[in-house]
Amino acid sequence: MESPVDPALALLEKLGTARSRDLEAAGVSRTRIRRLVESGQIERVGRGLYRRPGAPFTERRDLAEVARRVPRGVVCLLSALRFHGLTTQNPFEVWLAIDRKAWRPRVEHPPLRLIYLSGSAYREGVEEHEVEGARVCVFSAAKTVADCFKFRNKIGIDVGIEALREYRRVHPKQLDALWRFAAVDRVTRVIRPYLEAGG
Repeated sequence: MESPVDPALALLEKLGTARSRDLEAAGVSRTRIRRLVESGQIERVGRGLYRRPGAPFTERRDLAEVARRVPRGVVCLLSALRFHGLTTQNPFEVWLAIDRKAWRPRVEHPPLRLIYLSGSAYREGVEEHEVEGARVCVFSAAKTVADCFKFRNKIGIDVGIEALREYRRVHPKQLDALWRFAAVDRVTRVIRPYLEAGG
């Protein structure tokens, strides 16, 4: 006779990582979570965040973890470029946009680089993706390229130029979206010479 599957282990097998509230919603008590950690069956990877021991960390898993910890955050800049395949860079931090008035999230892992936005620059161009069982919000490719020019002093103009070149190659018929988000970010004059020169 097979032993019943522990709901905590089953959930972590499915999601990769889970918050304590997700485990509790699945019927796992805090005492049970503590015992599973003490016995080494699960491990705590951050405040209120758990996974199976030895589960590999991947880029996408980091995005899923951040989405569970900061559900109103939006993956942006270098992390969004990487997500959309528009850069060769592999950032060691997750770049995350949050509302200018939001509390600074306390996340131990993975490391975050926060960008504070407000208004249409924060609300527009957000896409939702399913990543390892989590709903991850990411700025669209066009919005991300415009953001690279908006934050060129933080990331370097060369990153923006590379992203623009890749965007034109991958999305040659979607330049209207780029112009629209350049207007949202108020960088139309900055991006115009690069767009008109062919990126």
